[in-house]
Amino acid sequence: MSPDRLSTTFAALADPTRRAILARLATGEATVNELAAPFAMSLPAVSKHLKVLEHAGLISRGRSAQWRPCRLEGESLKDVALWLEDYRRFFDESLDRLGDYLQELEQPPKGSK
Repeated sequence: MSPDRLSTTFAALADPTRRAILARLATGEATVNELAAPFAMSLPAVSKHLKVLEHAGLISRGRSAQWRPCRLEGESLKDVALWLEDYRRFFDESLDRLGDYLQELEQPPKGSK
């Protein structure tokens, strides 16, 4: 994933309303009205959030008669997870080394009883 694409995805994920919309879409498709229901904002405001998510590749909108269901698209999230994987490994290894060091500190000094 290119840094610019990654930045676009992280920018979209930075907003709590957009994260809540993604969480709702993780349970299945929803209309704009359904997505807007829990928020105290206008439909145009929710639509702006949806456009940001769509631009980042996090959601897609279909057409079914007169309504446009939104659905979660996992590819951008998969790219974020892959990018984060290197950092997860780094922190896991760092914590393992810290654990080893703490165990060494708990051992009585050699030669003492």
